[in-house]
Amino acid sequence: MENKQIVYGRKPVLELLKAGSQIEKIFIQQGLHGPFEVELRNLMKGKDIPLSVIPIGKLDKISRGNHQGIIAYTSLVDYVDFESLVALSFESSGAPLFLFLEGITDVRNFGAILRTAEVLGVDAIFSPSKNTALVNEDMIKTSAGALFNIPMARVKSMDRALQYLRDCGVFVAVSHLGAEKRITELDFTVPVCVVIGSEETGVSEHTTKLADSLFLIPQQGQIDSLNVAVSAGVILYEIQRQRGFQKF
Repeated sequence: MENKQIVYGRKPVLELLKAGSQIEKIFIQQGLHGPFEVELRNLMKGKDIPLSVIPIGKLDKISRGNHQGIIAYTSLVDYVDFESLVALSFESSGAPLFLFLEGITDVRNFGAILRTAEVLGVDAIFSPSKNTALVNEDMIKTSAGALFNIPMARVKSMDRALQYLRDCGVFVAVSHLGAEKRITELDFTVPVCVVIGSEETGVSEHTTKLADSLFLIPQQGQIDSLNVAVSAGVILYEIQRQRGFQKF
């Protein structure tokens, strides 16, 4: 990762926050307390920026400079406000297609999904602020630059975000191996948000309870699941097949 994405030191990080700069994540030293920590947390209120407390040894590995117990990763993309992005998508498309990525921490998988999403007409990508891959040069390369062509929003609470989508008339569908319905049995011609989970754990049990419907991709082989990026491609292709590839 190039150093231009890393900002370290107390004053520089505080100035980033005061300026409203896009920040991917902040790491602070374990045991760091006092006026600086109070000011930091006050500045972070209301912002969907993950904050992790880690040992000083890990901070030293990230930056050899005088980090003063804090390091921030600046964002390489401009995130859009979630509710504003939903509204804009409805304005530009009568039946917007959203993709919600829960727990995708591998940058290459995330990048590959972005590339497929851009090709297959996804209006916006959503992801939680925490437990999500950080945007870096590897993700940009894997996405073939697609992440610059598709709007993205991060949310602090998936619960509230999914409920907001449902209140807006968006059909929330979750890809799940334990589902009874096949993907071809659902109607994807309506406004829809598909939730895809990580390869290791899939979509969380809590999130599945918030969905309008679960679905699975029929399989015939011996392996019990597809790569998450491949699954995304299959799902999005079926959605556009049902919609008659109207955008193409």
